[in-house]
Amino acid sequence: MFRQFLCAIAFFPSALFADTIEHAMGTTEVPETPARVVVLTNEGTEAVLALGITPVGAAQSWLGDPWYPHIADQMEEVTSLGKESAINLELIAALQPDLILGNKQRHEEIYPQLSAIAPTVVSERLRGDWRRNFELYAHALGKADEGAALLTAFEDNVSSLSEKLGEHLNEEVSVIRFLPTQIRIYQLDSFSGFILSELGFNRPENQNVDDFAIRTGKESIPDMDGDRIFHFTWETGDGEGNAARDDALEDPLWQSLEAVKAGKVHEVSDPIWNTAGGILAAHLMLDDIAALYDVK
Repeated sequence: MFRQFLCAIAFFPSALFADTIEHAMGTTEVPETPARVVVLTNEGTEAVLALGITPVGAAQSWLGDPWYPHIADQMEEVTSLGKESAINLELIAALQPDLILGNKQRHEEIYPQLSAIAPTVVSERLRGDWRRNFELYAHALGKADEGAALLTAFEDNVSSLSEKLGEHLNEEVSVIRFLPTQIRIYQLDSFSGFILSELGFNRPENQNVDDFAIRTGKESIPDMDGDRIFHFTWETGDGEGNAARDDALEDPLWQSLEAVKAGKVHEVSDPIWNTAGGILAAHLMLDDIAALYDVK
């Protein structure tokens, strides 16, 4: 079936190629004005939307049915292509895209099939400084100038909030995620870690590390303390994530943390602080911090 799709699209006229993009899987000639864009990561979807393009198909949001609430109204006509790690190639071929945006970490193995469908540009990694991927996507879409302006606006937002936070930045802030089978202590090379660093927050010693996260359990709750704790939960609808969270929050070890006793613990959104991973979520995370510190 997939070969039939490829044979069918081979009869469509070639797009006018405007640029050659260097990316994680090599080089690709991209069309001058891509009109039918497919994007295969959540953070890539945010980039495309921010640049004023509605994709014809996109990887389903990690949480949502099928999209995160903060993008759902912009994605009503978009075809869901499955999760980032389980993309439906036949659906992509049926959409007849003229540009595909993927990620090496997720799609290296299917890159040959993707490239056979349409010009494919692949970013390198999925964590930490999302701006690198954003710049690549903007370039591939022929919107490098618009992308640069959006990044400047984000940096201005960071600078403004950082100034308003003032002495609050002296706090050591801890970031915790509850999952059904583990707890994660997030470090600098994570979506939230990058933004907190850009703002100028301090982090507890075990989180002030250029890595992604410590995967652990309730026995390590004493290592989760800080002057303030932000936590979020991976909940896919079966209740197990929330149950694991509640179990941890009721544990005597959690109740003994200094941030808990001081009333400086905040539950925040998993999509906004972690899984969406792109420019739209980044601005919303800044809004959350401004509201939590009452520095609007």
